[in-house]
Amino acid sequence: MRRREFIAGLGGVAAWPLAARAQQPDRMRRVGVLSAQAMDSPTETVWLDTLRQGLARLGWVEGRNLQIDVRYSEGRLGRAQAIAKELVALRPDVILGESTPFVRFLKQGTGSIPIVFMSVSDPVGSGFVESLARPGGNLTGFLLFEGSITGKWLGMLKEIAPQLNRAAFIANPAAYDYFFPAAKQAASALGIDLTPYPVENREEVERTIDAIAREPNSGLLFPPDNTMFVYWDLVLRLAAKYRLPAVFSEREMVEAGGLMAYYTDRRDQYRLAAGYVDRILRGEKPADLPVQTPAKYVTILNLRTAKELGLTVPPVLLVSADEVIE
Repeated sequence: MRRREFIAGLGGVAAWPLAARAQQPDRMRRVGVLSAQAMDSPTETVWLDTLRQGLARLGWVEGRNLQIDVRYSEGRLGRAQAIAKELVALRPDVILGESTPFVRFLKQGTGSIPIVFMSVSDPVGSGFVESLARPGGNLTGFLLFEGSITGKWLGMLKEIAPQLNRAAFIANPAAYDYFFPAAKQAASALGIDLTPYPVENREEVERTIDAIAREPNSGLLFPPDNTMFVYWDLVLRLAAKYRLPAVFSEREMVEAGGLMAYYTDRRDQYRLAAGYVDRILRGEKPADLPVQTPAKYVTILNLRTAKELGLTVPPVLLVSADEVIE
């Protein structure tokens, strides 16, 4: 795990001479962003602001020497495919993309425009890069979670609801390939019957959770999936309605009333992405910029929600939590 700190150090902009970073180009540069969320998403607003602030600190200011073109997919694969083509057609200097299936559309669209990806979990297995240390093509970026993380999520569910013997793995089908095999193995070791439930729209989310609620001793697992960001209001309302324990991979879900999450802060990825964009705009190649892995994971627990669900939080889980909402 020490490799994370080493790779993060390689990717930091602090290692680059201040004088070189201060040099200003004499032409407007263009950055495209393929967002996996909706335009009015509060989380996306925060993340994009983090990116803009990071770029500004490095001398790239919108309207002066930088133009940022953002396109929102609203969690829909069909829309993401169309706007990926649109962004590529703009011929920007760099494109940033969120989420594995959406980055795949960008990769299919260009083999020459540099692409910086975020919120991707298996860039090697997805064919985005040759290796984490040496990407080798026109893509590089930031890994969000490793597959083994599913064991931690399921373990948290079992800790807070010891009687739990079944769990639903709810996500867009595109999120299955990487996470579900590891989750299935971890669930078996914990005595949990884990069932995948593919969902792509609001109606499927509601129908799925309604069905799960009819099975006793059930819980919900939501792996990283930007589709769930679009429908998180529905997810949280139904989990509360049926008093279902749920574990998430995003802190925002817990802040909004979800039970608990084990996550890495996506804002850190946007801060680091600003550094990679800067380095590419100044002439470096994605092939030479290593893919970075998270250096820190955080446990957050909502005690108010636990009480509303009738759950007693075990001391071990409470002590291990980095943040508690009371």
